[in-house]
Amino acid sequence: MTLLKTRILSPSQSDFVLLLILRLLALVTGIIVILITGFLLLEALPILQQVGWLRFVNDPSWNPIQGFYNLMPMLWGSFLVTLGSVVFAAPLGIGSAIFCQYYAPPFIAKFYRQLIELLAGIPSVVYGFWGLVVLVPLIGKLQPPGTSLLAGIAILTLMILPTIALTAEASFSEVPTEYVRGAAALGLSRWATIRGVVLPATKSGLFTGLILGTGRAIGETMAVLMVCGNVVQTPSSLFDPVRTLTANIALEMAYATGNHRSALFVSGLLLMIAIVLLVAVAEGISRRDIYG
Repeated sequence: MTLLKTRILSPSQSDFVLLLILRLLALVTGIIVILITGFLLLEALPILQQVGWLRFVNDPSWNPIQGFYNLMPMLWGSFLVTLGSVVFAAPLGIGSAIFCQYYAPPFIAKFYRQLIELLAGIPSVVYGFWGLVVLVPLIGKLQPPGTSLLAGIAILTLMILPTIALTAEASFSEVPTEYVRGAAALGLSRWATIRGVVLPATKSGLFTGLILGTGRAIGETMAVLMVCGNVVQTPSSLFDPVRTLTANIALEMAYATGNHRSALFVSGLLLMIAIVLLVAVAEGISRRDIYG
């Protein structure tokens, strides 16, 4: 019997190769993030050195041509649109996941899950176009002009709902069956089991879904650009037009030069800082749940 000349990796060698590949991929990912952050800092540095940070909150308005760089109206617009969408999408997404996992018959749960997945795959520009031709006129009948903070909240709610719902359902499916059976053995009702056992056990996963949804809402551009009105002002009601940081970059980057262009990179830097803070909060909560 002849010996095979082909060299076969042992299990330990295979694990070592896989670990090496994973480390390289993680390193590349980290380098990409560092390069993006460094690029934003490099492009924003000229105006930060010239005018500092305070001008971006103290100037009378946003008018870079005249030397005014107040970003507060866009910051408020981004914050309010994101907050409103998360407030509405979180209970809807988690509630739909609870229904799908614990109350719906299997064929209805499967069909509903497919609908949510389809909703997650719709491009943002399609959401924006639908909002522009359907939602905005409906809001305009209540109070003109229709393009408003409320329209942005409604569109972003639809956009981040699948992320929260699918993440919540994945978390619920990971709950050990022993937990549910133990609660049933103690005589707890289905809702009492969900409230007292399932939700506490999946708190970390649910919060991760909220973070992912919030991150998508903060970074969304096309949909909010199409339905929010893009007026640089701090809104006083849900029916006021607003402009977000992302929409501000998309609208003005094509013709911005000099300090104007650099100021738009400051907007991008602020968005990056917001995402970093979200990730840090999520990591902190995850570590607290793991280590108690």
